[in-house]
Amino acid sequence: MASQSKLNILAIIPARGGSKSIPRKNIRLLAGHPLIAYSIAAGLAAKSVTRLIVSTDDQEIAEISRGYGAETPFLRPAEFAQDDTPDLPVFHHALSWLEEQERYRPDIIVHIRPPAPLRPPQLIDEAVKLLCQTPEADSVRGVGIAHHTPYKMWRTSDDGFLTPLLTDTSGERYNMPRQSLPTVYWHTGHIDVMRYDTLMYKNSMSGDQILPIVIDPLYCIDIDTEDEWVYTEWLMMSGKIPILQPRRQ
Repeated sequence: MASQSKLNILAIIPARGGSKSIPRKNIRLLAGHPLIAYSIAAGLAAKSVTRLIVSTDDQEIAEISRGYGAETPFLRPAEFAQDDTPDLPVFHHALSWLEEQERYRPDIIVHIRPPAPLRPPQLIDEAVKLLCQTPEADSVRGVGIAHHTPYKMWRTSDDGFLTPLLTDTSGERYNMPRQSLPTVYWHTGHIDVMRYDTLMYKNSMSGDQILPIVIDPLYCIDIDTEDEWVYTEWLMMSGKIPILQPRRQ
């Protein structure tokens, strides 16, 4: 692969209009700016990103996104903006449209999600660098260390008895001290970086060879409830962590 400086690195922010948990979440004001503006600011601040677009089905979201410096070259068709629409067809649509209409094909795609507005300032560049330095990797995924281990999680079987969620050949791990169990991670949603071939030819948002980039727990917020919104706004206003401030263009 070419050196990082010669690569086309496209950041895509998916933002549909029909959010259910918090209506119009993507453009609701958070500490003075629309929620989506913080993800746009992170993408624009990344030195590695050569282009930033928002994929949305909503005209108002598109207009606000342009006001903060993002491109909105198309409106996403409604069929790719349903409650149960997974990420892959959204990204396939964006990349296919750009190639068909502009003959533009990126080498690397950065996935930035608006519900995770707090990001360490260098996160995107570090994730891109990690992927570029590891030719065998399909993607880099932002993760945090899980507070609760799945080795101590349970489900119920048909007869009503508890069954461990995870089973292996190591015996009763669920009865072991937490400190003796493997470290596990959860997908925070802050950042995913993947190769074009991973998305378009492997038909996957991650591929098989996934590298982790571990995010400071203080940033690990994914806004899905009013309580999470209030806490995030308080944290941002408190000055406890550095925040990339959005700028209207």
